[in-house]
Amino acid sequence: MRLFIAIDLPHEAREAIAAEQARIAAALDGPTLRWVKPEQAHLTLVFLGHVGSERVTSVVDAVAADVDLAPFEMILGGAGVFPPRGAPRVLWIGTAAGAAELIALQRRLSARVAALGVELDERPFHPHLTIGRWRASRPSDRARAVAAARPGPIARVPVRHATLYESKLSPSGPAYTALTHANLTART
Repeated sequence: MRLFIAIDLPHEAREAIAAEQARIAAALDGPTLRWVKPEQAHLTLVFLGHVGSERVTSVVDAVAADVDLAPFEMILGGAGVFPPRGAPRVLWIGTAAGAAELIALQRRLSARVAALGVELDERPFHPHLTIGRWRASRPSDRARAVAAARPGPIARVPVRHATLYESKLSPSGPAYTALTHANLTART
């Protein structure tokens, strides 16, 4: 199974992201971006990739345990692109608030999964929400995309849990199935 752990977005945040995508698309007028469907938007904390069926139950159990962190608010805002140089491939919205809490949550959930022998990406985690991917781009698209983004907060997201998802890829796009939640239970 192809698995990942993510922060879910409420309906209002998805609407705000869709509006931001439309704004950026109108301003760019040219680069071919494939936009993430708002109903599929999520902030990935841990990408597990393919996990053998013999490990799935252990992963579900490990992720399902409560997390001793307090619920918090994440504010999405500011745009950027990956990679940091050359022609961009990914357009994202950053976290204007809540990044430290997201990093702490990501580290705890990564440690749980890694303890089961699941190999994870070792690059540092930078909280971001992917909103589009270029089919073809030029280095100049970087500055144009970032300049087209709205300054300031785009959406506020209460973070009360993280969700373990199964992802099934198809020609019509990915389909996500929630398997379990890791609830944040510490009191502030």
